[in-house]
Amino acid sequence: MAGLTMRAGWRRFGRRLTWTALIALILLGMPIVSGSMLRALEPNLPTTPPADHPPQAIVVLSANEIHTHQEKLGARPGLLTLDRLRTAAMMHRRTGLPILVSGGVPGPDDPSLAAVMAQSLQDDFQTPVRWVEPKSADTWQNARFSADILRADGIDSIYLVTHSWHMRRAVLAFRQAGLTVTAAPTDLDDPPTLELGDFIPRASAWQTGYYALHEWIGYAFYKLR
Repeated sequence: MAGLTMRAGWRRFGRRLTWTALIALILLGMPIVSGSMLRALEPNLPTTPPADHPPQAIVVLSANEIHTHQEKLGARPGLLTLDRLRTAAMMHRRTGLPILVSGGVPGPDDPSLAAVMAQSLQDDFQTPVRWVEPKSADTWQNARFSADILRADGIDSIYLVTHSWHMRRAVLAFRQAGLTVTAAPTDLDDPPTLELGDFIPRASAWQTGYYALHEWIGYAFYKLR
């Protein structure tokens, strides 16, 4: 849109910008491109607990929620959040460690994501939650506010549960908050199959590309921060 608008006054630059943006949009819609950008975030995560300082708690980060018209439910975890809750419940059953859920209020009159997550863990996964962090607005605040709660109970080593493509940025934030972090990601993404369909743009690939760009930009900003 910017390129088309600029073609009136800066014809050559506007035309180049238009074509560059169009080509980039087509590439980002190809699963082979957007999927590779997302998978590049996943290698070399710290998934092995340190032998001298094992995790003492499980921290689960929020993602999204779904609003319902049923008054009793109000809001429920979205699919991304449910994936993280499933992983956290599995980790709790395997380790017996207490759980902290972290996520603020997404909008006016909404319950906090943390409260929705805690209710879902209790009702849907029969898994107790010890701590609820309901104030954070982003991953950096997830880390800072969660660390404050945990340190009050003498905890400074955790399993961190989030999506594998979000983990790199999350680990950086939680380490900066002073915690020892062991990554407990949801399932890693499958490698590309190099089939014809992987080179054909589709809407789902643009969503994948959005996640990838969001994480790479966020990771670069957190590194500078």
